[in-house]
Amino acid sequence: MTEFLTVDGGTLAYQVTGASGPLIVLAHGMGDSRDAYRFVVPELARAGYRVAAVDLRGCGESSARWPSYSRTDIAGDLIALIRHLGGPAVLVGHSISGGAATIAAATAPELVTAVVELAPFTRKQSYKLGDLAVPRFRRGLVGLLGTALFGSARQWRRYLEVAYPGRRPADWDASMARIEAMLREPGRMTALRRMGQTPPVDAGAQLANVRCPVLVVEGTLDPDWASPRAEGEAVVAALPSGLGRLEMIDGAGHYPHAQYPAEVVTMILSFLGSVRA
Repeated sequence: MTEFLTVDGGTLAYQVTGASGPLIVLAHGMGDSRDAYRFVVPELARAGYRVAAVDLRGCGESSARWPSYSRTDIAGDLIALIRHLGGPAVLVGHSISGGAATIAAATAPELVTAVVELAPFTRKQSYKLGDLAVPRFRRGLVGLLGTALFGSARQWRRYLEVAYPGRRPADWDASMARIEAMLREPGRMTALRRMGQTPPVDAGAQLANVRCPVLVVEGTLDPDWASPRAEGEAVVAALPSGLGRLEMIDGAGHYPHAQYPAEVVTMILSFLGSVRA
C-alpha cells in the first residue's frame, strides 16, 4: 500500500514491506520509480528486514514539480523518511541516489548505519576523448544527450536499451511501458532532465565524511563509464580507509538490481552480515 510523507517542497510516496526487523530504505535512479526494486524488495523482506522503497521527488507517485532536484535535496528527503519510519536504516541508492545516500550518511550519521551504492554517480565526472572509443559508452551517451536536449521519452528508451545489456527482466516490455507512461505525466520529464543536469560535486565532497561501511556495486557493462571498475574503485578510494568495498557483476549494465537481483541481494545480505559481525 502506498503511503505518503509531506516534506518541504512536496510529497514523497513510499511503500513498506515487512512488519518488523532492521530498516532498509531503497532509493532508485532518475527517470524511474520504486518499481525498479520490485525483484529485490520481497527477498530482503524474506531475509528479515523491514523494507521501504521510495519514489524520488519528481518520480513515481511523488509530487512531480519541486524547486530543485540535487543529490543534496534527495538526501534531505531520505533523511526525513528514515526519521519518519523510526530509523536508523541501511540506505541503498542507485545512480543519482547513490550520491544522495553518501550525503545522507555523512550529514546524518545517527540515522544511517550502512550504505549500498548501485552504479552510483557520487563523484565529479571527467571524461576523456578516448572514452568515446568504447561503443557502449558512446551509445549510452547519445541516448542521454538526446533526452537532455529534446526531453524525449524515445531517447530515454534508447538509453535504457543500452543500459540493460544482455539479460533483461521477464517483464521488460511492461516495465518500459510504465516508465514511458510516467514520463508523459506533466512535470515528470522535466524532473528527469533537471536531475541529469545536477553535477555530483556535492556528493563527492562528502565521501571523506562518511563514517559507516559502504558497499559499491558496479556492472562490468555499465554504459555510463568507459571503465565501471575504475569508477567504483575511485569511489572506494575517496572514502575513509577501510570503510568501502567494491563488488562487480559480470555482464550487468547500469541497473544490476533489475538485471541480476539475486546476485545483488546476496551481495547486500553478505555485506550487512559482515557489518553486524
